[in-house]
Amino acid sequence: MNKITKETTIGDAIKIDAGIIPILMSAGMHCIGCPSAQGESIEEAAMVHGLDADALMSDINDYIESNN
Repeated sequence: MNKITKETTIGDAIKIDAGIIPILMSAGMHCIGCPSAQGESIEEAAMVHGLDADALMSDINDYIESNN
């Protein structure tokens, strides 16, 4: 399985595990399907939305660990 990191693009992260979409949406990233969002890394998207990328990754990793 591919690992999701802060450097992973939103598009690739969703391909790895679409279950992270609610996490991203609840963090305020409502433009998940936007073409520009698909090419942004999680870290870049977090910065644009004023979010802590490490906290977001913690939520994503908690989700992944609990579902594997």
